Amino acid sequence: MKYYSFLLVVLIFSCNNSQKQSTIPEIKQETIPILNLEQANKLAQLPLHCINIEYPNRLSQTLGSAADLKSPNTLHPAFYGCFDWHSSVHGHWSLVSLLKQFPDLENAKAIEQCLLQNISKENIQTEVAYFLGNHNKSFERTYGWAWLLKLAEALHTWDSETARQLESNLQPLTDLVVGKYIEFLPKLNYPIRVGEHPNTAFGLSFAWDYASTINNTALKLIIEQRAKDFYLSDTDCPITWEPGGTDFLSPCLEEAALMKRILTKETFKPWLDEFLPQLKNKSFILETGKVSDRNDGSLVHLDGVNFSRAWCLNTIAENLPEYKHLKNMANQHINYSLPSIFEDSYEGGHWLGSFAIYALNTVSK
Repeated sequence: MKYYSFLLVVLIFSCNNSQKQSTIPEIKQETIPILNLEQANKLAQLPLHCINIEYPNRLSQTLGSAADLKSPNTLHPAFYGCFDWHSSVHGHWSLVSLLKQFPDLENAKAIEQCLLQNISKENIQTEVAYFLGNHNKSFERTYGWAWLLKLAEALHTWDSETARQLESNLQPLTDLVVGKYIEFLPKLNYPIRVGEHPNTAFGLSFAWDYASTINNTALKLIIEQRAKDFYLSDTDCPITWEPGGTDFLSPCLEEAALMKRILTKETFKPWLDEFLPQLKNKSFILETGKVSDRNDGSLVHLDGVNFSRAWCLNTIAENLPEYKHLKNMANQHINYSLPSIFEDSYEGGHWLGSFAIYALNTVSK
């Protein structure tokens, strides 16, 4: 009798276990998105259609007097297009990134001349003067700062005479932004954990990339220290709360991607196990951000969150075999949003190309 009772328990356990296994969702293997010449030519059209388009324009300017009421082109002769300053900056980065990777890009020489015209010594001097004014010292902190350093990094690593001229022209603004980071970060008592422009982890990640590439020790040290101050004791990030309705960054994944940059592998892995333990689960599903109206400048941000999630996931997974499955999740996010941005309205078209290019640059097989 005891034997039959034991057998019954075993059978029940086996059935229950079988049912549990059958409920594990099957993860679709996504097509790996590729940035090739054809794709690059399409993506180049997005910044080309806006970097020299002055209006509509959002200046985000603090006025000290009526004398400050000037046109975008007068205030920002280098970066006046693409609706706002930061979008113009990363629109220029997009073109540099594509030219660097694809020398046979359509109209490459004309694009180089456009870059040289916009990022001239005189234009950059005017941009620097704007930051030095009494009322806009925190202008574009830290989102625009981050993209400016990403542009500077791309120029520094592009082996061409055009790049050397552009890097030299941009250098005064690059140096100013580096100095602003070093001045500001010790004053920031608490990180900004949002899914939009002020996100601290995003701003630190791009600045870290620049500092590492240029070997700017002072900038690296302050970023490493502040990142550890802000994030080293964090646990159980509520990623199920994401995305917010108008997010284009993931607070949880941006933080994890930053810590992947600054921590050793031996320190990062246990930190990530505490911070986002679900990422190690190969069955974990992170749904893409769904865009309901791509003519709405805020709602279309969710295409951006898909691209930025992808670059974070790929950064986390790099050289960590136990997180290799995150690359498929990244591909899913790119594949959802990439087809839409080419026929997008200006609300998304003026900036999403940069996010797509940066995400595609992180893809590996």
